[in-house]
Amino acid sequence: MTPIIDSLADISDRYDALFVDLWGCVHNGVKAIPSAVEALEAYRTRGGTVVLVTNAPRSRHEVAKQLSRFGVPDAAYDDIATSGDSARVAMFQGAVGRKVFFMGQPHDLPFFEPIRLLDDPVEITRVPLEEAEGIVCCGPFDPHAEPEVNRPQFLFAKQKGLKLLCANPDIVVDRGEQREWCAGALAALYDEMGGESLYFGKPHPPIYDLARRRLATHRAGIDPAAILAIGDGPATDIRGAMGEDIDSLFITGGLAREETKTSQQPDPEALDAYISSEMINPTFAIGMLK
Repeated sequence: MTPIIDSLADISDRYDALFVDLWGCVHNGVKAIPSAVEALEAYRTRGGTVVLVTNAPRSRHEVAKQLSRFGVPDAAYDDIATSGDSARVAMFQGAVGRKVFFMGQPHDLPFFEPIRLLDDPVEITRVPLEEAEGIVCCGPFDPHAEPEVNRPQFLFAKQKGLKLLCANPDIVVDRGEQREWCAGALAALYDEMGGESLYFGKPHPPIYDLARRRLATHRAGIDPAAILAIGDGPATDIRGAMGEDIDSLFITGGLAREETKTSQQPDPEALDAYISSEMINPTFAIGMLK
């Protein structure tokens, strides 16, 4: 049975660093969650290090700007690791070719801005699907449309043998009260159809490698046993922590609030049933980060 805690402070003394998910934990896609901000600021005041680990398909600098707009202060974190940064490195190394078909929205276009992490990056050109050597997927064209609307394009892409670079493995997120599809849903459909998707965010190793490098710039030599991952995604945050063999705090009031019957805190029986059905094993659980 996963213990349900009352606050981060109940367990924070056990950990030197936190890998914290953003959407559903620190903000709701519209504004900051005050209790989460307070908890992270208090943790840092006690000497802990906070790395925000997000499946946002953007650079950490773009995410930092978004956090400022949402009201998340700099004092709440030390650094940011994004799936966008991991995926951008792979793209500029030519992982899906030089001519790519872009899937996403206008606000995702900074993904293609020049990168300074590589000495000799590949020149990337956005082209129509018919001319593409690969697909770069930052998300759906319409986040409210069912992923199935992309099936005709994916069938063509699969027949051409195109790889799909998935910059955000999340399946869904909640923007305020509105649920939206993410790039992970499209990549899953492409895989299901027999195509090949490349993933760079949680729960896959590249983003954790990046998070550890970000952490080391602030505090080197932290034992994995002293890192706590915090998130609301069972298939991304919790399964990713399990794969990295680090402890986790499951935020049940995010994506799984209905299944876990979370108001202030999850219903213990509903939580156990959900954990069993998802085949996850979080170390702790709490309704909302506080």
